[in-house]
Amino acid sequence: MKAGFDPVALATPFFILAIILEVMLGRLGKAKVVYEPRDTLVSLTMGLGSTVAGLATAGAVFGASLWAYQHRLFEVPMTAAWAWVAVFLLEDLTYYWFHRLSHERRFWWAAHVNHHSSQHYNLSTALRQTWTGGAAGTWLLWLPLSFLGFPPAMVAIQKGISLVYQFWIHTEAIGRTPAWFEAVFNTPSHHRVHHARNPRYLDSNYAGILIVWDKLFGTFIPEDGAEPCRYGIVKNLATFNPIRVALHEWAAIGRDLIGSRSPREVIGYLFGPPGWSPDGSRQTSAMLKAEWAAANPEAAAGSAPTPDERSASRA
Repeated sequence: MKAGFDPVALATPFFILAIILEVMLGRLGKAKVVYEPRDTLVSLTMGLGSTVAGLATAGAVFGASLWAYQHRLFEVPMTAAWAWVAVFLLEDLTYYWFHRLSHERRFWWAAHVNHHSSQHYNLSTALRQTWTGGAAGTWLLWLPLSFLGFPPAMVAIQKGISLVYQFWIHTEAIGRTPAWFEAVFNTPSHHRVHHARNPRYLDSNYAGILIVWDKLFGTFIPEDGAEPCRYGIVKNLATFNPIRVALHEWAAIGRDLIGSRSPREVIGYLFGPPGWSPDGSRQTSAMLKAEWAAANPEAAAGSAPTPDERSASRA
C-alpha cells in the first residue's frame, strides 16, 4: 500500500452516492430512513468545516508524528503483512480510548459533542465531524504508534480506513447483521446505541471497527428492540446554526469557568465528566443511568455486563 494512499479521499464519491441511495430508499418506503433538510445541511457543513480545520493543524500533527518516528523504539516495515495487522489492532484500540475519553471528560467532549447533536440517524450524520478536535489535542493519543516504529503514513492510512468503515454504520436502514459479525465488529445496531440519548444507552459502544474492545472493557450495551434509540444529546440544541453546533459546549465551558470560585471548580468544569457541577445540581451520564436503573431494575439487570465482561474489564 503506497504512502500517499488516502482512503477518505477515495471513498468520498461513495459517501455521496450512498447518501443519495439512502434518501431514495426512504422516499420509496423501502428502508427506515429519516432526513430533515436543514439537519442534513448542518451535517454536510460540519464535514466541510472539519476538513478545513484539519488543514490548520496538519503541520503540527505531521511534525509531531515525524518527531516521534525519528525517536522510534523499533523498525516496522510498511511492506510486511504482520505490520498492517498490528497497526490495525493498535490503532483501533487507540481509537476506542480516544472515543471514550471524548465522552467521559468534558474538555474533549466539547470537541466531539457536535457529532452527536443530530436528532436523526442517517449516513449524513457520519459527516458531522469536529471543527476543534485538532486544537483540543486528541491527535496526541496516536503519537505512541509512531514512537513504537509505525511510519506516520502507515498510521494515517489506518486512521483513514477506520473513518471510512465507520461511515456505513450510521444508518437505521440496516437492522442486524449476522451474529458472528455482530460479535466481533462494530455495526449499525451497536452504533445506534452509541448515538442514543436514552439513559440506559449513554456512554457505551465506543468501538471504531472492533466491538470486542467494548466487551473487553465493560462498555458494551446491546440494542434492545423494546426500547428504540432516541438520538441527539441529553439537552438537544434548538438550532441549525453550524457555528453554534460546533462551539456551543466550548461557550458553556467558558461561562462555567468565569463563574468558578476555586481551582477545584475550574478543574471539574474542564476535566470532569460532562454535566459535572460542584453541588451536583446537574446530571452526569452516570447519574442519569443510575436514576434509570433504580426505576427499571429488571431492564437494568438485562443491560448489565456479564460476569465474564466484568472480569475482563477489571483485568
